[in-house]
Amino acid sequence: MPVGTLATVKGVLTTQLQETGAQMVLANTFHLHLQPGEEIVAAAGGLHRFMDWDGPLLTDSGGFQVFSLGDINRISDQGVVFRSPRDGSRIDLTPERSMAIQMALGADVAMAFDQCPPYPASEADVAAACRRTHSWLERCVASHDRRDQALFGIVQGGCFPHLRAESARMVAAMGLPGIAVGGVSVGEPAAEMHRIVRQVGPLLPEAVPHYLMGVGTLPELAIAVAQGFDLFDCVLPTRLGRHGAALVGGERWNLKNARFRHDHSPLDASCSCPACRRHSRAYLHHLIRADEMVGQILLSLHNLTQLLRFTRAMAQAIRDGCFAEDFAPWLPDSPAAHTW
Repeated sequence: MPVGTLATVKGVLTTQLQETGAQMVLANTFHLHLQPGEEIVAAAGGLHRFMDWDGPLLTDSGGFQVFSLGDINRISDQGVVFRSPRDGSRIDLTPERSMAIQMALGADVAMAFDQCPPYPASEADVAAACRRTHSWLERCVASHDRRDQALFGIVQGGCFPHLRAESARMVAAMGLPGIAVGGVSVGEPAAEMHRIVRQVGPLLPEAVPHYLMGVGTLPELAIAVAQGFDLFDCVLPTRLGRHGAALVGGERWNLKNARFRHDHSPLDASCSCPACRRHSRAYLHHLIRADEMVGQILLSLHNLTQLLRFTRAMAQAIRDGCFAEDFAPWLPDSPAAHTW
């Protein structure tokens, strides 16, 4: 799911986003509450109409901001009190308030309000965050009554296997239409993230979508899909594009590098994005070196296309029964993994 924090994927029109093959977009509850406000979005006919996106939409709960804005919030069992990063005003975010905002925004999927503990954190602190997350999930379920919107619960537990297992059991027992795993990609070593994915994936109910939050590199996607995960979000493709980097063949290329100055070949001849169809590496290098906005847009479109192309290829390999063979080089236990 490309990340459209403020009802837009940075630098990309919705018509261009459709051409990348994107099927679903994520938007940010906390930031849309700050600007423009859920009342304005609701008055426009909901988030789909407001941002001109007719595909599925998911809104996060604001729980990640409990982690990422830890220096301006105060957490209690009731909820979280923030100081607005815009004007310093007080914002009270509770499970009930998060549900009300998300129902007003009108996305197809709403996420339960959770506490995402930082890394590293003590076992006692992570256990307290899990207890709070489970209590908040019960309150989200009780207050969420929009029947055309699916509510997903979130598994927490940090890097502690017994807490992850307990959280997975608790969230699965709620019988919700989807389940997510949060608290990864928050600073822990990659090996720890992979271990969590391998542990928790098999514990989740098979009949509902599994969402791994905040993950978006090609190896991480392949590892997670191998453990039964279906949905992912990450700011990586557009963030890299804005910094002049392109994803090519599993590598990150810095288009500022002088080696591209006289290279008139396509960025990736097998890619269908406008950067690869219409322009050369030399032209993209020129745009990035000149700090031209269109260069950042073209690389963002390319990176989105690459990630979505990779996920489609994984889906097709699963249908064809050859995922383990075709994607072995991306899995760390594979003998071929070192070649990537």
